[in-house]
Amino acid sequence: MSKYKRILLKLSGEALAKGADTIDVQTLSKVIGIIKSALEQKVQLGIVVGGGNIFRGAALAKAGMNRVTGDHMGMLATVINALAIADACRQAGIEALVMSGFPIGGGVCDPVDHNKAKQALDAGKVVIFSAGTGSPCFTTDTGAVLRAIEIEADIVFKATKVDGIYSADPSKNPNAKRYQTLSFDQAIENNLQIMDTAAFALCREHDLDICVFSMLDNKDTLSAILSGEPLGTICSK
Repeated sequence: MSKYKRILLKLSGEALAKGADTIDVQTLSKVIGIIKSALEQKVQLGIVVGGGNIFRGAALAKAGMNRVTGDHMGMLATVINALAIADACRQAGIEALVMSGFPIGGGVCDPVDHNKAKQALDAGKVVIFSAGTGSPCFTTDTGAVLRAIEIEADIVFKATKVDGIYSADPSKNPNAKRYQTLSFDQAIENNLQIMDTAAFALCREHDLDICVFSMLDNKDTLSAILSGEPLGTICSK
């Protein structure tokens, strides 16, 4: 059984895509497998998902689009991804609740309510948070940490394409060093952009650890970490 009772898993939107597919069925199936394995270890699971596979507001802002408009579009993209994950969960027999950082009518999803979210987690449901913080100019990394604090998660897990935090981009620098552990101060001082500075600062303030791991491995890395294997990189105070 895992030493963690409740975790927040941050998934990038890009992680759901493959080739020309905005949401790849096989990748979505892998995400469901990760979710199942966590639940089997009696871990309560909240998820924050990005929207970069559909729309990136910051990128179009650089091309001249109004930043606030672009961010609102990006937040809506995260809702699409959250609904896809929730539907895949239900098809796999997993109860899921989607919450949005801003109100969406028509029964699409519930507004974020930390008390309702904690009640759902205690009942064994997966809670999927979308629309980031609900406000423009904040990344989904910051949204993930905010939701983790609200639901009183023990740790934030960030799924990436690499197996931890490196001193430099390992795809560009073969001599890049992988950290097994790292402090928030080190991450900020060395500008290690695995998460944005605001997310690191929030974690430091609330003494909330982050574990960065790869979801591209053939094995279920999250399950292995929950079981005690020293994989990924732990960033802490």
